[in-house]
Amino acid sequence: QLQLVESGGGLVQPGGSLRLSCAASGFTLDYYAIGWFRQAPGKEREGVSCISSSGGSTKYADSVKGRFTISRDNRKNMVYLQMNSLKPEDTAVYYCGADPTNYCTLMTEEYDFWGQGTQVSVSS
Repeated sequence: QLQLVESGGGLVQPGGSLRLSCAASGFTLDYYAIGWFRQAPGKEREGVSCISSSGGSTKYADSVKGRFTISRDNRKNMVYLQMNSLKPEDTAVYYCGADPTNYCTLMTEEYDFWGQGTQVSVSS
């Protein structure tokens, strides 16, 4: 069974950091671009960051540039999202998605399947 599982979410104060992980099971991530997306209550799912299958190319939404860093370790079948200087507006459920192409995009419709999400809450 092909599955993505996110972890690492939680409650953090503004200015704090979290590291999200996306683990793949049932398939190898080597041939997939991976994206991180988020969805806040009452809002559309939006692209946060993505990384190409080789890891050589990354993209970030303007709202997170300079604060978030995406990385991958294909040997461990894992993708990570390091989130620093978190703001209350970063509060959302964060999902990782897999797209069977070399390049990456922040368009949700390009992704074939998704994890169940992990909640990130930024509040004092």
